[in-house]
Amino acid sequence: MRAEDGGAVGNPVTLRGIKAGGQRPIIQGGANSIEFRLVENVVFEGFEIVGTTAPTRTFRCLYHHGHNLLVRDAKIHACPDHGVLGADQDSGSLTIEYSEIYDGGSGDTRHVIYMATDEVAYPGAVFRLQHSYVHNSNGGNLIKSRAERNEIYHNWLEGAFYHELELIGPDPGGAASGWSEGLAREDSDVVGNVIVHSSDFSAIIRLGGDGTGQSQGRYRFANNTIVRINGNNDTPTVFRLFDGLESVQMYNNLIFREGSSAVRLIREVEASWVGGMSRIAGANNYYETGSTFVPPGWTGSLVSAAPGLVNVAGLDLHLSDTSTLKDGGSATSSFSNYEFPSPLNTPGFDPVRQLQAPGTAKVRGVSGAGIDVGAFEVPDAARIFRDGFES
Repeated sequence: MRAEDGGAVGNPVTLRGIKAGGQRPIIQGGANSIEFRLVENVVFEGFEIVGTTAPTRTFRCLYHHGHNLLVRDAKIHACPDHGVLGADQDSGSLTIEYSEIYDGGSGDTRHVIYMATDEVAYPGAVFRLQHSYVHNSNGGNLIKSRAERNEIYHNWLEGAFYHELELIGPDPGGAASGWSEGLAREDSDVVGNVIVHSSDFSAIIRLGGDGTGQSQGRYRFANNTIVRINGNNDTPTVFRLFDGLESVQMYNNLIFREGSSAVRLIREVEASWVGGMSRIAGANNYYETGSTFVPPGWTGSLVSAAPGLVNVAGLDLHLSDTSTLKDGGSATSSFSNYEFPSPLNTPGFDPVRQLQAPGTAKVRGVSGAGIDVGAFEVPDAARIFRDGFES
């Protein structure tokens, strides 16, 4: 789609696939299977995008360099290089929701989702990923983003080759003329997700930079369930802090490693803190007994041998009814002098390990005296049955 194909703010052009027998229309092959080129105000929904290796190798299954784009109810897979790629230049805000993206990435520079925004052309642009299932990377990171602001809400993320999330700064080598590192700060709000790490790579999440661009940014993680499975008694790093960043806040997260070893919660020897001082705050996070490098700024931590998940082997990562993490969360507070701008204060929906139909995400409420730790809420039986049954 080109510039002349777009709509207006509040009146987007909608490109909708009409399903037949439950099957989405398929867009397959090409160097770029679908490209949004300098187009604005578009809804793209109801399609399946499939990459190819011959006769043409697909470099990008979905290529974003437009603005105010919504990708919904999409299935994107078999992408030998990038699944979704955002250009360094001419790319503004993009929302992906109710979609499944998988079987992509290669080597160490091509990713299932690789996002960027142009801070010169579209200052304040946002990459939002919500209600989606992103999984099974063949190389690279599952999600890598250089966007000015990332909002990662209510997703199931699983199976990166390297990091499940890498949230960093723009690439100076690709940025638009007029860009400088001080033009904007890159922030990320990560709330209500399940993040499952199954590869042999030793770090789950990287924040700050990758040796090219650094964010100097603020990061916030709330009510995520982060689980490392299939490990060979390794001790993985959960949060790898690298290059320039300003602060990290963490609230009500559940961090668990399957097997006999625990985790290293933080690695910051590679970090370059703005102002030269480590700033990690948080409250009411769960981690296993024996975990190391616990941030001194965490308060009210919940520590035990096991969190009381229903079935880790089966990836049912809900809390059991007897879990001590029920009602164990707290209201997320602000990091004094380093407040996160416009956060999602509490998760509103459950993440699901499958493609969901648009609008069907299960609402998450607060069932007891307080919010539960992690990405799911245990239903309060007393509340459910308090008013009896309807006849």
